[in-house]
Amino acid sequence: MLTKAPRGTRDILPAEAERWSFVEKQAAEVCRLFGYAEIRTPVFEHTELFLRGVGEVTDIVAKEMYTFKDRGGRSVTLRPEGTAPVVRAFLEHGLAAEAQPLKVYYTGPMFRYDRPQAGRYRQFHQFGVEVFGANDPTVDAEVMVLALTFFRRLGLSRFSLHINSVGCPACREATRFKLRTYLAASLAQFCPDCVGRYDKNPLRIMDCKVEKCRELTDGAPVMLDNLCSPCAEHFREVREALAVLGEQYVVDSRLVRGLDYYTRTAFEIVSPALGPQSLCGGGRYDHLLKTIGGPDLPGIGFAVGMERTLLAMEAAGTNPSAAGRLEVFVATAGSVPGWEALKTVTELRLCGMAADKDYLGRGLRAQLKSADRKGAKLLVILGDEELARGQAVVRDMHSGTQETVSRLDLPVRLACLLRED
Repeated sequence: MLTKAPRGTRDILPAEAERWSFVEKQAAEVCRLFGYAEIRTPVFEHTELFLRGVGEVTDIVAKEMYTFKDRGGRSVTLRPEGTAPVVRAFLEHGLAAEAQPLKVYYTGPMFRYDRPQAGRYRQFHQFGVEVFGANDPTVDAEVMVLALTFFRRLGLSRFSLHINSVGCPACREATRFKLRTYLAASLAQFCPDCVGRYDKNPLRIMDCKVEKCRELTDGAPVMLDNLCSPCAEHFREVREALAVLGEQYVVDSRLVRGLDYYTRTAFEIVSPALGPQSLCGGGRYDHLLKTIGGPDLPGIGFAVGMERTLLAMEAAGTNPSAAGRLEVFVATAGSVPGWEALKTVTELRLCGMAADKDYLGRGLRAQLKSADRKGAKLLVILGDEELARGQAVVRDMHSGTQETVSRLDLPVRLACLLRED
């Protein structure tokens, strides 16, 4: 047990961490281009935040939260999702007083007790964005386009945007009543989860992935047919904005999302590489801030599953790992001491180059093998003769060509060769 990670968790080893870093950098860069600032929240919160914010009848709260008492007897929960903690931070620090809308993004681990499977872990990671203070439909479009842009920068192309409107509390209640009436006669044929949702949140039955349940809900009343005039107009303008931006989408009347706080726009980005699991999910939550105890400000956001994104990239054959590879390996030959290589490596690092050396006192042949295994682009060899003349041999690890360079000119020459690569 001491040498095995807990079930549902995993180690991210160095080779894979390069891909993670690439994805995280792309997320940060896309958010910078769209004007979103980073926010970081604690990995655990007071349990009441999720009970009130996410909803007591959701699967997350009812079945999946890691909740425990701390040493002071307070109930705390490892965050199962990112929106409620960001809303709490927004309220605690008075960010409503700042210029609106406020646009932020986050990355980090989340925790849910679920059956582990490909792309789904008990500790998983998300990249998400939140916008507070704007109910303009073009903000909905911007948030979706941000997510689409992120996936395209990763080299993904096989995905689709699904959108729906889940209305407001007024028109949603009317749909709930009609749905209960429609489903009452066949309720006994549904799966246990859907039977439990019938009284508490019947709209979630429409989103069930069990085939029998989906057959039983064919022809059932849907939100799109029961939207009030403001919600219908908002959804029309969202679709219009996406069309103006040239973004294709699928109107999916079954799309509900699993959190109680969603209002109006709900969306998912799905990939055939992931089956029923989505790459990204989000939507509006125009009453969440008020529910948690703040002002009645609108909000919208999404969350991207990082593990699922990496699976989609693997299926698409995109491999960004080379981005983090070593650029220069410095080897010594003859009686040249190791500190000469360390001196050179340090100088190159200070010049912005990823450089390394041998630390095990190996011979030149073994050092060359080490440079190759580390994926170095260039090799610098410091031998007795080169050292006496104030020179170094530079070899291109791909072509095998080499040249002799003055050690004084070494950083400039290496930088030039790396730019040409």
